Amino acid sequence: MNNDNLTRKELAEVMNGQLGYPQSSCAALVDAFLDRMKGSLLDANSIKLVHFGTFTVREKHPRRGRNPRTGETITIKPRQMVAFRPSKRLREQINE
Repeated sequence: MNNDNLTRKELAEVMNGQLGYPQSSCAALVDAFLDRMKGSLLDANSIKLVHFGTFTVREKHPRRGRNPRTGETITIKPRQMVAFRPSKRLREQINE
């Protein structure tokens, strides 16, 4: 596996190796899972994966910023962003 990023293809390969399903079926399962996650987030619902963490959609309020090229002060528009909060168990494992 690549140390930089975990890709959809690598997830499908892991499922194929552990479950023995065909590669194409594993890829379809990974895509279906990610599509369902994306749909929930687009509907502003949170996603809780026990022993992993919670994904939520957070509102970012408008704020003042600066264009680094010109130094001009600008207002950054309000927007939504996805936030992830790891579970206690995951935090403990990372910090071991």
